[in-house]
Amino acid sequence: MFYSIRHLTKFRYASPVSESVMETRMHPRSDGSQRCLTFHLSVSPRCRAFSYRDHLGNNVHHFDIPGQHSQLVIIAEALIDLQHAATVPASLASDAWAELDAMVMNGDYWEMLLPSEFASPTPSLLDLAKQLQVSRRDDPLQVLHELNSALYDLFEYTPKSTKVDSPIDEAIHSKQGVCQDFAHIMIALVRTVGIPCRYVSGYLHRRVQDHDRSAEDATHAWVEALLPQLGWVGFDPTNNLVAGDRHIRTAIGRDYADVPPTKGIFRGQTASELSVAVRVTSSETAPEMDQGLPVPEDWSVLVEKAQEAPKPPAQPPQLAQQQQQQ
Repeated sequence: MFYSIRHLTKFRYASPVSESVMETRMHPRSDGSQRCLTFHLSVSPRCRAFSYRDHLGNNVHHFDIPGQHSQLVIIAEALIDLQHAATVPASLASDAWAELDAMVMNGDYWEMLLPSEFASPTPSLLDLAKQLQVSRRDDPLQVLHELNSALYDLFEYTPKSTKVDSPIDEAIHSKQGVCQDFAHIMIALVRTVGIPCRYVSGYLHRRVQDHDRSAEDATHAWVEALLPQLGWVGFDPTNNLVAGDRHIRTAIGRDYADVPPTKGIFRGQTASELSVAVRVTSSETAPEMDQGLPVPEDWSVLVEKAQEAPKPPAQPPQLAQQQQQQ
C-alpha cells in the first residue's frame, strides 16, 4: 500500500520574534517493510534546512531563521510504500523468556530497558502493574497481547486531557489520556519485566471500518517490544492493535522526549500559539506527490481549528521552548 502524507505545523507569535531555531523529526523511516520513497520539507519564512541521522537511525532536519517573523510554518510531505508484515502469533514457545534473556545479554538494548524521562516505574505505575498482573508468566508475547488489550479497556482516549510534558501518573490517576500517554504507560510496564521496549512516533491511516480512537488529523504514537524469533513487534494500546500496514513509522526512541515532531527555541518576549494538521491518504498504486493533496491555502480553516486552546502566557524575554504534542 502507498501512503501520501502532508503534515502542517504553524507557530504564530503575538509579536514578532527575532530568531527561531528548530529541529524536526517528520521524515518517515526506511526499514523493515516500510520505504520512504520521497520526502520534502517546506519552511516559511524561507531558509536552508540541513539533515542528519541520529544514533537510532531517525532522520532529523534542522534550520535557523535569524530574521524577524510573526509566524513559522512547516509543511512535511512524504510518499510511503508500506508492505504487509508477517502475521504476529498469539504466543511463543514455553522457553521464550530464556531466549529473550539471552538476546538481551548478547545485545545492546540497555537504553530500552532503563527508566526514561516519561516512562519511569513510579509507585502508581507499579500499583497498575499489580492490578494488570504484569509479570513473567506464560510467555513474553502473550503478556504483551494481554497488556495491550487491558490498557485499551482501562483507559479512555480523551484529547487534550494531558499536556506534552505530563507525567504518566496524571493519566494513570484519571484513567484517560492520548496516544502518547498510552505508549508511555505500556513502555514503563513492559520494561519492569525485562522486555526492551521503545516509543514509536508516526501516523495511523484511519479507515471508517476500523473504528480507531486516535485523532484523525494528528500524529500518532505506539510502542515496539523486542521478542525472540520476531524481533521488534509494534503494539498500539490506544486502539488495541498490533502495528501493521496502517502504522507509518517516523522515529523511534526511549520515549517522546527523544522524538518530538518539532522541537526548538525562539528569541523574543511574546506569547506563541501552535496549530497542527495532518492528512494521510492511501492508494494501491504509487500516486504523484501532489495528487489528491491540498495546497497550503486549503488548510487555512483546518489549521485554525487544529488547536483552539487559549494562548499561553508570555514567555521570559530570552528563550522559550516550543514542542508539538501528539
